[in-house]
Amino acid sequence: MTPSPPARDPVRLSAAELNERIRAFWTGPGGHPAVGLTDAQREEYGRLLAALREAERGDVVEAA
Repeated sequence: MTPSPPARDPVRLSAAELNERIRAFWTGPGGHPAVGLTDAQREEYGRLLAALREAERGDVVEAA
């Protein structure tokens, strides 16, 4: 299953939205785990993980 492309810049998505997109990479049809990612999917996955870390850091800074 190919996750849908981001509708907007991943850095601007909330942590919950980013987490949902990251999970989509590992959930195949019928809720079964997906196997293997293409090079493009791995790159997008990496961008989403980086954006999630950034969003989480932003949440911590705002809370402090």
